This record gives sequence, structure tokens and C-alpha cells, in this order.
Amino acid sequence: MLALMGAQLLTARAAEPQVPVLWDAKERLPKPDLSKLPRLRFLTATDFPPFNFLDGAGRLSGFHVDLARAICAELGIAEKCQIQALPWAELEGALQKGEGEAIIAGIAATPESRSKYAFSRSYLQFPARFIMPKTKALAEPIFDRLRGKRVGVLAGSAHERMLRDYFGAVQIIPFERPEDLYAELRAGKIDAAFGDGMRFAFWLGGSDAAGCCRFAGGPYLAPEYLGSGMAIATRTDDPMLAAAFDYALQELSVKGIFAEFYLRYFPVSFF
Repeated sequence: MLALMGAQLLTARAAEPQVPVLWDAKERLPKPDLSKLPRLRFLTATDFPPFNFLDGAGRLSGFHVDLARAICAELGIAEKCQIQALPWAELEGALQKGEGEAIIAGIAATPESRSKYAFSRSYLQFPARFIMPKTKALAEPIFDRLRGKRVGVLAGSAHERMLRDYFGAVQIIPFERPEDLYAELRAGKIDAAFGDGMRFAFWLGGSDAAGCCRFAGGPYLAPEYLGSGMAIATRTDDPMLAAAFDYALQELSVKGIFAEFYLRYFPVSFF
């Protein structure tokens, strides 16, 4: 349990949405000089709401689109900034052929992907969360209070491995399909569900949940199970650009702009 808490255990507050803070405001990153950069074209996926989607007027919109534009503004190169949406399978080839300078589409920074890309630091991570019926939802500390409870989780997932390793005292009920997991939770046949916080947030905010449930306890960040989150990818021969993104992302965090985007696109916070 100490290892999991070391990964980061945060206490959730029901009174107001929580915004992830992944940057140290006291750290001073060097401001890059991109005055000689002829163009900065971000490549992103075509249809991955709420990160990328076409709005009612057919314009490319979403969390990644707003974030890319804000990064360009922070770097003082808004007039050189472009955003192009492509099918996911075409992103890597387009970057390598020089059709763009960066990919902002949720490519995970793994040992394998680091052989292909240089990455910024993570700008968004996806914690594991518990959800429970509102009338029975627990607050931290919940480790001992979950003992013996029936907890549903998707079978074979990283969240199931995490649940078995760190919450072995619960009764683990695996499900093959998320809709079955949600139905059993709504019906009160399981005491809680454990899984991806972002997916849970969309379910909690949708009509299918019918206001039955809420997050219980705090978010769990465990990179060894869940990965390091989303980062911006550039070509391996362009680490300076990745460092420039780090500067811009930190400034956006400190100034509250990232929080504004997060709350706009994730009204039910998964942190």
C-alpha cells in the first residue's frame, strides 16, 4: 500500500471539481527562442472527443485543439501555428515525412515509443478511481473500510491487476464488459467499481448513470500500472522543441489556463 501511496494518493473533495496539477510552480524552465522556426504544425487525430472533434459548424475543436493554440500563444508564435487532423494510423508517417512538427493526440511515452519520438513532459494523466452509490460512497482513508466489499473491475485490465495487488482484502468481481459493470453497480449488486477515472467521469455525467453514483476516495496515480499519461511527441532529432513545449505547458498551468481547458472539457473531474 505504501508503494501505491508513494505513486500518489490524493483526497477527493466533493464540494468542487479538482484540477490536476502536474507542474511545480517553483521550477524555472528556460524560455525558448523560436523566432527562427518557420512553422509549427500540430498533427492530431480526427475524431476523439472531447480531445478532438468537429463542432456544429464543422470546425476542428476540442481539448487538444485549444491546448495547441494556447501553447503557440505562450511561445509567441501564434501566427506560425497550424493544426491538422489526420486518421490515427497516419500520424507517425506524417511526422516523419515533415508534414508536421509535433503530434498532440495522446501518444503514450513508453520505452518503445521513445525510440520513435522525443516527448514533452506529461500534461494529463489518468488516475484509477473507485465509484460507489451516492448513499454509500466512502471518503479517504478507504483502504480498511473497503475490506470485504464486492468491487467490480474489468477483467484482464491494468486496473484489475492494480486492485488485486493493493486492495486484496476486497471481493474482486471481474466483468467482461463495462456496461455490465455499470448495470451491477446501479442495481446494488456490487458495492463499488474500480477503473479508469476519465471513463468513469463520462459515465457519471451521462444519462445512463441516472445520478446513482459518485467517486469515492481519491485518485490513484500509478505509472507502473497505468502509464505516464499524455505527452506531446516530436521527432527524435528535435528535443529542443519538446523542451519548448515543457516551458509553455508549465506556464499554462501556473496561469490557470490549463485548468480552464480541463474544466471546460471534463465537467465531471476525474481527479
